[in-house]
Amino acid sequence: MCNMKPRRFRLSYNAPAVLTFALLCVGAQLLSLLTAGASTHAMFSVYRASLLDPLTYLRLFGHVLGHADWSHLINNLMFILILGPMIEEKYGTSNTVFIMLATALVTGIVSMVFFPHVRLLGASGIVFAFILLASITGGADGGVPLTFILVALLYLGQQLWTGLTVRDNISQLTHIVGGLVGAGLGFVLKREGWSFRSRR
Repeated sequence: MCNMKPRRFRLSYNAPAVLTFALLCVGAQLLSLLTAGASTHAMFSVYRASLLDPLTYLRLFGHVLGHADWSHLINNLMFILILGPMIEEKYGTSNTVFIMLATALVTGIVSMVFFPHVRLLGASGIVFAFILLASITGGADGGVPLTFILVALLYLGQQLWTGLTVRDNISQLTHIVGGLVGAGLGFVLKREGWSFRSRR
């Protein structure tokens, strides 16, 4: 009779970029609670401000960590934790970090230019970048996946329709820009052997 030792239960930090981002978002939300929202206004939301203020540049990236409330945060993190590990497994940790930083920067700049009096916060831009990027991921190299075309049409159509017919505090333009960043980087990353940095 063979004596087999039971396997030890072990947690795996399987997607470092995505999990670290999620933890930073939770940390930003807790800090917002402790400071009555002052930290979110100072570091985790973006709006037009003086280019001489160093925090302006921090906010261009940090706005994706801030959220209006726990519901806003949880809704975004659900999508990111579902799609992110697949993207990180496919493209590598450094590329995933680059995608998130690029999306934050582009959506932050767009918000500052086109919505100077609106305070933008939340990871929705990254969510939509991941949605379109994930729809590209399954296609064969050199081809445009039909799933990508369908998702892009449905997604862009829904965002445009919402932007035209619904008045709310969600920036549909930012969602569209985030999706376009994800789609653009997805096609670049699919080129054989191309990488922002070496994969993990």
